[in-house]
Amino acid sequence: MNSLGKNNKPHVVCIPYPAQGHINPMLKLAKLLHFKGGFHVTFVNTEYNHKRLLKSRGPNSLNGLPSFRFETIPDGLPETDVDVTQDVPSLCDSTRKTCLPHLKKLISRLNNAVDIPPVTCMVADGVMSFALEAAQEISIPAVIFWTTSACGFMGYLQYRMLIEKGFTPLKDSSYMTNGYLDTILDWVPGIKEIRLKDIPSFIRTTNPNDVMLDFVLGECQRALKASAIILNTFDALEHDVLQAFSSISNLPPVYSIGPLNFLLKEVTDNELNSIGSNLWKEERECLEWLENKEPNTVVYVNFGSVTVMTNDELVEFAWGLANTKKTFLWVIRPDLVTGENAVLPREFLEETKHRGFMSSWCPQEEVLSHSSIGGFLTHSGWNSTLESVCGSVPMICWPFFAEQQTNCRFCCHEWGIGLEIEDAKRDKIEELVRELMDGEKGKEMKEKALRLKELAIDAASGLYGSSFVNLENVFSLFS
Repeated sequence: MNSLGKNNKPHVVCIPYPAQGHINPMLKLAKLLHFKGGFHVTFVNTEYNHKRLLKSRGPNSLNGLPSFRFETIPDGLPETDVDVTQDVPSLCDSTRKTCLPHLKKLISRLNNAVDIPPVTCMVADGVMSFALEAAQEISIPAVIFWTTSACGFMGYLQYRMLIEKGFTPLKDSSYMTNGYLDTILDWVPGIKEIRLKDIPSFIRTTNPNDVMLDFVLGECQRALKASAIILNTFDALEHDVLQAFSSISNLPPVYSIGPLNFLLKEVTDNELNSIGSNLWKEERECLEWLENKEPNTVVYVNFGSVTVMTNDELVEFAWGLANTKKTFLWVIRPDLVTGENAVLPREFLEETKHRGFMSSWCPQEEVLSHSSIGGFLTHSGWNSTLESVCGSVPMICWPFFAEQQTNCRFCCHEWGIGLEIEDAKRDKIEELVRELMDGEKGKEMKEKALRLKELAIDAASGLYGSSFVNLENVFSLFS
């Protein structure tokens, strides 16, 4: 395919949901489409995130390459210069209601440009499925990329059934605390049993008109119109769930094409590799700091790009870490604490100054693949979970929202590579960190994580790795 002339190249438009955890995997996929499939790529960010990327990565960072370009559409929300993750329900509601005409206009402009090939296919985020309508209108194939785990996506697909069976909306707010969420579901395809509290968290509402409940229902329904659904996971990790998708009527083929970061290792184009997607400025000094640390001795703490907490919770995590006497690298985003600045006790900073490193953002993949990292205290977002598997790093899980609860359940109970924080108090955090770093359970988890890393490498290896083969199948949908 690479030998095709410039204007005969296939041209893919990639549209991520405008949040860090969605942009990262979509950019990886776009690079693979460009490098391995010979595609001309148009990568579509929102205007808000485009500005944030320029701020974090420099004014020329989105110039792209002649055949890998960045474009923007508005997200429909009021303009702001605040450098934070946007409110998820507001953003979901706005993108589904306002983005389609802007995307159509962009595609029309691309198709009328003289220096690039016409648009021939599309990859849309699983929660940007309005893009399918734009693809349908010009009769091009479109694939939906759910950036969740397979188990998380399966959880979302159960929302309609959960409503029909009366599990959600909850009767009243007492159902959040009275044990109701411990109800076991034994009918979810590919999952032996799962508690209601392990289903993606948007079901935890008493409002029958809840925006997120309605949003997920709509996105799952529209996904049925895609040529295929792709997931950043691999068969050996989520085999039963991946197999079970075929039992769901009208669902298009589901391809696991992960871990994308392992497939990307074959990309040798330095210009392409230099294109990044971090919305906050990476502080790389932490990697130099890690260089002087012994193998498997550092606890890495990062709650991702969306999780927020109270300052009291932050303080509990701080003292839980301090009391272990372990060395730690802690990423504290500028907007981690709800509505205020993060304030850590002076005594904590004094006590840990020789064994703690604080950063506002870091190159996480590099951190998790560093030999000094022995454990990861995480919010259980899917990118973080998969990057932890790729680094063979066991986890302590404190899920915040969405399918993080599902990922946590699978890490702790199916794969045996995680311990769950059920009560974020300092003594409990200290106990779990000690178990992870020094305990027998911790050693078992490390061995299981090492085995999963090997299976991940196998899945991404040509010519017979399951994800390698599936990625070729996706290319063929577009040719």
